[in-house]
Amino acid sequence: MNKDTTRRDFLKTSSLALAAGAAGTFLGNLPGSASASSTSPDDRLMRHRFGVNYVPSKNWYFCWNDWKPMEIARDFDHIAEIGADHVRIMVLWPWFQPNPALVSSAHLDRLENLLHIAAERNLDVLVTLYTGWLSGFHFNPPYLEKEPFYTSHKWRTVQELYLSEVSKRMIRHHNFLGYDIGNEINDNWSCPTDEGDAWMKGIFSKMDSLCQGHLFVNGVDQRPWFQVDTFSPQALVAMQKIVTLHCWPFWTGAKKYGGHLDTPYTQLPRAMAALVRSYGKAPRKPIWMEEFGVCSAEMPETDVPKWMEMAITGGVKGGISWFTWWASHDVDRRFEFNEFEYTLGLITVENKIKEQGRMFKRLADTYRGTTVVIPDGDLPDHPKERTNETAWKWLLDYMDFTLKANR
Repeated sequence: MNKDTTRRDFLKTSSLALAAGAAGTFLGNLPGSASASSTSPDDRLMRHRFGVNYVPSKNWYFCWNDWKPMEIARDFDHIAEIGADHVRIMVLWPWFQPNPALVSSAHLDRLENLLHIAAERNLDVLVTLYTGWLSGFHFNPPYLEKEPFYTSHKWRTVQELYLSEVSKRMIRHHNFLGYDIGNEINDNWSCPTDEGDAWMKGIFSKMDSLCQGHLFVNGVDQRPWFQVDTFSPQALVAMQKIVTLHCWPFWTGAKKYGGHLDTPYTQLPRAMAALVRSYGKAPRKPIWMEEFGVCSAEMPETDVPKWMEMAITGGVKGGISWFTWWASHDVDRRFEFNEFEYTLGLITVENKIKEQGRMFKRLADTYRGTTVVIPDGDLPDHPKERTNETAWKWLLDYMDFTLKANR
C-alpha cells in the first residue's frame, strides 16, 4: 500500500470517528479502515495529526465577500500536497451575521462550499466561529458595543442564533471536525475568569446539543496560561477534550532568553504542553498545538524549516497530539498588515511550496497516525502566581529538566 492510500484511510477513519462519537459514544466498524476493530474517539486524540490554519492566497479572508471557489480549490490542492489532513478556518462574524436578527444565507452557502472543496481533498475542517480577532484586526459585530459580551442576555441571544444557523449547515458534512469558539477570543472581549469560565461552559453545552459527537475547543492565545485573563487554566483543561495552545515564540517573548534556534525558542511547544498539564493536574491530557509558526521577520528564511523540525520533533517527544501550523499561505503585500504576518506560510501567494512546506510534509508523513507517547513522571507544580515572569521561569526550568533527562 502506498503512502497516499495510507493517508486517505487514516483521514477518512479519523474524520468518521470524530463525527460519529467525539462525545464518547461507542464506535463500531469504520468504513475505509484497515480493520474492523472499534476505537474510542478519545483514542483518536492520541494519534498524531498535521494541519494548517488556512490563509487564502489571493484575497485573504476578504474572500468571504468576494467568493471565488476556484481559488479556494487551488489553495486546497497545495495544502493536501504538503500532507495536511485538516484545516482551521476563520468565519468572520460580522460578515456572517450583519444584524442581530439575521445570519447571511449567502455566506453560509460559501462556508458549505468550502467544506465540499475540502472534503474532495480529504481535509477535515475546524470552524472558528466567534471571530472576532484576527491577524491584528478586530472584526466586531456592529451592534451591542456597550453590552458585556460574556454576561449580557442580548449578546447570548445573538450568539445562539448565529451558532444555531451555522450548525444547521455544518452537521451535513462528514468532514466537519467541530468548532473553535473563536480565534483568541480573549483578545476581543475580556472579563473576570469566573464569568469567562461560565460562558465557555454554556457555549460548549450549546454546541454539543446542536452538533453532538464533534469536537469543541477554545483557541485562546498564551495569556490565560501566562497571566490572569478571561478564562482560568483549570477550566480550559477540564472543559476541552484536547487542549488547544497558541504557541508563538515571538509573541511570548522567547527571544529574551535565547536566539531563534536556541532551546527557549525551539522547545516552547513542548514546555507549554507540560505547563498546561500541570495546571489541570492532568499529566496525560491530549494537547493540540493549534497555532504555532515563525517567519522571515524574526529569523533568516533558511532557518525556518530547521526551527519547524526542532519544534515538532520536540513536541512529539513531549506528547503533543496534533500540530496545526500558521499559516497555509503567505499574505499578499498589497494588503496592510504587521510585517510579521506576510511570510508565515508554507506556500507562497503564487501557490509555490516553500522549503518549510516540504519539511512539513516530511514530518507529517513520518508521524501522522502514530500513537502519541506522553512522557512518564510527575510534573512540577504550576506557578503560584500567573505572570509572564513566573510562567517563563517555570518553562525554562522545565526545558532544562527535560533536556538533561534526554541526554
